[in-house]
Amino acid sequence: MSDTKQRIIVSAIMALVVILAAVCEYFGFNAVRYLGILVVLAMIAELGICVAHTSRDVIKKNMIPLGLFGLLLIAMLASVYVVGTRPWIMLLLLLIICAADIGAWFFGRWLGGDKMWERISPSKTWSGQIAGILCGTFAAIMYGLLGADMFMPQLMWIGISVSLLSQYGDLTASWIKRKIGLKDFGRILPGHGGMLDRFDGWIYVLPIIWFVMM
Repeated sequence: MSDTKQRIIVSAIMALVVILAAVCEYFGFNAVRYLGILVVLAMIAELGICVAHTSRDVIKKNMIPLGLFGLLLIAMLASVYVVGTRPWIMLLLLLIICAADIGAWFFGRWLGGDKMWERISPSKTWSGQIAGILCGTFAAIMYGLLGADMFMPQLMWIGISVSLLSQYGDLTASWIKRKIGLKDFGRILPGHGGMLDRFDGWIYVLPIIWFVMM
């Protein structure tokens, strides 16, 4: 089975998990919060496994970036604990990040063009980044139109900010992978890589949203 087919199947399964979590929220169980905590814990564990299988020399050379990346994940865990109490915010973030990710992947491949930082992530292009921001912003606006039946300008700025932050979270994870010589953090999600590969777009988004909510 090709990577694209695997990616689509796994994405469909993850979408079903999100729908199930939303149904649980409807019946009063705070599933979104616990699901988010579980995902971040899996990301932290995955990073620990990768570091454990990396040579000591490489770890010593990259102690500072690895340490900072670990702190980002811990901040992400604390953030999802707080932000997860408001499932409508988590749903909005999910829609924006997914739309930005899909838009950047699809249009980046279709349009091609100049690479952003080829040494960090050879597949990412400027056209993909711009398309990702546009798609994420469109998703945020539609969230307001469908949910509240009105145009909310603030959602446009949220869409732009979250889309941009999610892509730089992805680039940060790619940079860490290059530092320790990895292609993927794991193989738990066929076609996507590991948990960190799939959810790295949340690394900056959640702590900043938490800070704004404080």
